[in-house]
Amino acid sequence: MTRKEFVKLCTNLLSSVSVRRTLSNHPVNCCLCFSNRRSSTFQTTLRYVSTRKQTANTTLFQHSRPCIPSLTNFNNHKNDFCGNFRVKNLYSVSTNASDISRNDCMEFSDPDTKKIISRDMQVIYDFVSEEEEEDLFNEVEPYLRRLRYESSHWDDAIHGYRETERKSWSEKNKSIIQRVRDAAFPPGTPQLTYVHVLDLQKEGYIKPHVDAVKFCGSTIAGISLLSPCVMRLVHTENKTKFADILLERRSLYIMKDSARYDYTHEVLPDESLFRGKSITKDRRISVICRNEP
Repeated sequence: MTRKEFVKLCTNLLSSVSVRRTLSNHPVNCCLCFSNRRSSTFQTTLRYVSTRKQTANTTLFQHSRPCIPSLTNFNNHKNDFCGNFRVKNLYSVSTNASDISRNDCMEFSDPDTKKIISRDMQVIYDFVSEEEEEDLFNEVEPYLRRLRYESSHWDDAIHGYRETERKSWSEKNKSIIQRVRDAAFPPGTPQLTYVHVLDLQKEGYIKPHVDAVKFCGSTIAGISLLSPCVMRLVHTENKTKFADILLERRSLYIMKDSARYDYTHEVLPDESLFRGKSITKDRRISVICRNEP
C-alpha cells in the first residue's frame, strides 16, 4: 500500500463513522501519528485532540507490528477503527522523524561507543517523501544509466558502483539539497559546491574506510534512496568498538567529528542483520553533501 492509498483509506474510514455518543459536544481534529518508540515495533496511532479550552489527547486506535514502516497489511486492521465517532477534519498525516529516538536505528558494542556515536552520528527517518525521492531519482538516473558499474574504486573502498557529481539541480531538488545542508551544517560553514551521487548495485558494497581528509571536512550528510542498508562504524585503533546503523530508505544520515575521523564506515553486502532482523539491500543511491576540508 502506498502512502497516498493509506491516506485515502484513513480519510474514508474517518468520514464514514460517527462519534455522537461520546464526542457530540467536542469538536475534534484527528491526527494519524507514526512513531517507533521501541526498536522492533512500528506503531500507528490514531488520536483525537479536543478543540475545547481544556485539550484532551486520547488514543482511539493503536496498532503495533514488527519492523520499520512499510504501511503494508493496514487493510487487515481497518475494522479496528469501528465505533461511534465523528471527526471534524483530518489535519495531519505524516511520519514524524522527531518521534523516532536517534538510537532506535543504532546498535553499539559498548557504552563508550554508544556515547560517541550517539553524539556524532544522527539519522533522520523519512527526511524526504516518496515524491521527493522520485524527483531526485528521475534527475540523476538518465546520466547514471549511461555509466557502467565499476568493480573497484580508486581507493579500493567501493565495489559495484557508479557515481557522478552534480552542481546544478532542478528547482524542486535544489530545495531538497538545501534542506540537507541546513540540517547538517551550521550557518556559515564552507561547503563543497558539488553534490556526490553514488549508485551502488544490489551486489555492491563499501569496504571499511575513512573519507580522505584532503577532499572533505568534518561532516558528511547523505540521503539514502531506493533501498535500506546497514552501515557499520568500527574504531580505527580498537576493532572491538563498533556500531551498526540502520539507514532506512529516504532517511538522512549526518556523520561528523569523531564518527567521521576516528571510525571507519562501510555499507554491508546485500544481506545483513540488524537487531537479529534480516535487512535486504537492493540497488541504493546516496546523495551526499560535504563541507570543505
